[in-house]
Amino acid sequence: MRPIGAALMTHGSHAVYETYEGVADEETGAVCGPDTRFQIASLSKQFAAAAALLLVEDGVLALTDRVSTWLADAPEQWADITLHRLLTHTSGLPHWHALPALDREEPPTRKEVVADIMGLLPRPGRRTWHYSSPGYVLVALMIERASGSDYGDFLRTRILSPLDLAATTFGTAPPAVAARGHRGPAVRGSEDVSWMPGSGDLWSTARDLARWARAVERGELLANGSLQAMVTQHCGVEMREDPLTATGYGYGVFLGELAGRPARFHHGDNRGYRSLLVRLPEADTGIVVLTHDECVDPYAWLSELVQLPAFPSRGAGGRCS
Repeated sequence: MRPIGAALMTHGSHAVYETYEGVADEETGAVCGPDTRFQIASLSKQFAAAAALLLVEDGVLALTDRVSTWLADAPEQWADITLHRLLTHTSGLPHWHALPALDREEPPTRKEVVADIMGLLPRPGRRTWHYSSPGYVLVALMIERASGSDYGDFLRTRILSPLDLAATTFGTAPPAVAARGHRGPAVRGSEDVSWMPGSGDLWSTARDLARWARAVERGELLANGSLQAMVTQHCGVEMREDPLTATGYGYGVFLGELAGRPARFHHGDNRGYRSLLVRLPEADTGIVVLTHDECVDPYAWLSELVQLPAFPSRGAGGRCS
């Protein structure tokens, strides 16, 4: 299948490869381009992790804070679940499959999802890594309680505006610039995703995401201690999606290798959308793959990108301006 969506590779602040493929919206005839916004799915978790760390810097939140400190209706079985465990996926909470509200075609409301999450019980062996998007919804709720602000408003005020990420939005994207999600030839729409704050709730462009990842890496948002906490391996992960290998997880970021280089990355998968964001810190290189067809494999697209002359060879180190 021919890819549809966007692919961008940057060295420093410059694009060295950029392509847009396919039609973004069959109804309007708009084609994919630099301004096309895609649901970025679980790449949203990086923004949630950064938002939580900003509040830690403010002295309002602590990584050792228990969920029950901020959410009074948290079950007793969550007594030892902390912000750190939510951010590292070591809370023991399950993934989306455990939520009854998602067992239907139409999207649930945020109220329904939160009510279902409050009924989840940690699984045995909770100290090991177990991916949990509901856990990141709890991160967003803790951010709201600690900041006294709506989660989307907090992101706009503390992250999106300061970093000039004007094309990144919470919950919905303006129809004129949003790519409609697909499953092969079938249109799956471009629904509001505000029901999963912190987990898969953002829309963005390839250029905004490249700017975001590099800005965080260069310390333009977080203090050095917070940045190091974000990219430190807190737990082991064994995952291979050629050509990427993950060996650990920080806060909202997988840690591993791409083509022999240390890599920081995350993937995303919403109904009708898939995404992938990679940083190679040694080479100051970023790669973004966004597609609005859940049948398109972003890792296969990445495999093609690493073969391009623009991809840094293993012997080419250093940083770009």
